[in-house]
Amino acid sequence: MCRLFAHQPQRDYESQTRSLRIGGHCTSIRLEMSFWDTLDEIAAKEGMSLAKFLTTLHNEVLDDHGEVNNFASLFALFLSDLSLRSAAVVRDFGGNAAAILDAAE
Repeated sequence: MCRLFAHQPQRDYESQTRSLRIGGHCTSIRLEMSFWDTLDEIAAKEGMSLAKFLTTLHNEVLDDHGEVNNFASLFALFLSDLSLRSAAVVRDFGGNAAAILDAAE
């Protein structure tokens, strides 16, 4: 099992700090590159820039909880949960792409 993790591309777990403006305030967020890549993909699928997507997510958390604690950890947990759910869907449908797409509709 350790070999599975040990052979990950080094770029994926290198971290990068990005600066952005949320709600008129400048902030910086440090995440591993694989998280940034996935967030970029999700934002693109939503038809938004990454900054707009993160601002939307930030505002939704504010609406639900009144404050945002540890925004970077929220991304990591969100992406971990998304990954687990995706793996469960593939497992439940036996990897059948047509069935997975039908279930998504």
